[in-house]
Amino acid sequence: MEDQKPGRLRQHPESRFAAPQHSFNLDEVATRLKQELHAGEAGHRQETLFKHGPTSVSLFLFGHLTRLAPHRAKGVVTIHVLKGHLQVMAENQAHDLHAGHLLVLSPGVEHDVVAREESQMLLTVHLDVSAANLSA
Repeated sequence: MEDQKPGRLRQHPESRFAAPQHSFNLDEVATRLKQELHAGEAGHRQETLFKHGPTSVSLFLFGHLTRLAPHRAKGVVTIHVLKGHLQVMAENQAHDLHAGHLLVLSPGVEHDVVAREESQMLLTVHLDVSAANLSA
């Protein structure tokens, strides 16, 4: 990748997201992510597949009992479980999500994610300008 700097795992977002159309084989992306040497701080791996304006789409790979700490998004969040079993706690309501399940959260809903087994999640966030004043 010609615009890849030393230490950068992926092509720079400006060129990666520039095309007017994007097609992904999620199994291939997951295989490539699994081969990366280092997982993130919480033990998961992720790649932003697409980002344009307020919308981003990311693939997450979780190891058993890895997690995302409680947080809020300033936009609509969709969590689509592709493989495995995730537990999402959203404002004191537990959601047990298995492959094929989809959870949609309104802007500002505090939530966390815990992988009960190795799992894959497709996350879409559409930022909401009217929600921009929510506290993080």
